[in-house]
Amino acid sequence: MVQLHRREVRKGAKSQDRMAAKETREARSRIMRAVKSRDTTPELIVRRLAYRMGYRFRVCRKDLPGCPDIVFPRLRKIVFVHGCFWHGHSCARGRRIPKGNRDYWVKKIAGNRTRDRRNVKRLATDGWNVLVLWECATGKEIALTNTLKNFLATEDRT
Repeated sequence: MVQLHRREVRKGAKSQDRMAAKETREARSRIMRAVKSRDTTPELIVRRLAYRMGYRFRVCRKDLPGCPDIVFPRLRKIVFVHGCFWHGHSCARGRRIPKGNRDYWVKKIAGNRTRDRRNVKRLATDGWNVLVLWECATGKEIALTNTLKNFLATEDRT
């Protein structure tokens, strides 16, 4: 990565000089391999919060559609914690599409959204109540606490 002193940036250094050098194919592969599908930071935030509220749960039940992040079997409730980029949220991070291989990413994220809707529908058909929490919402602890509390405290209306 090219590093410039603040002085050089202020003097009007060209934007190409300030941009990070392109990663090699191996470096990009290493970065993408490091992306986790479970035990992510947003998921851990929600799990710790639910635990502090006194709820007990199961993690990543593979026998349910979509392998839900957090399952409350006794309550018949499920929480998915979606990453904004990977699941195409409407926030700034979710709307961002990488410039390289753009067609692939548009198709990939659209497929993820379709799969998510299908899984939520199947779970609802099976009698589960589902809450989807977004990565961007995990930074607002009070609002997150209220959302989780309201979802878990309400009785099943089906």
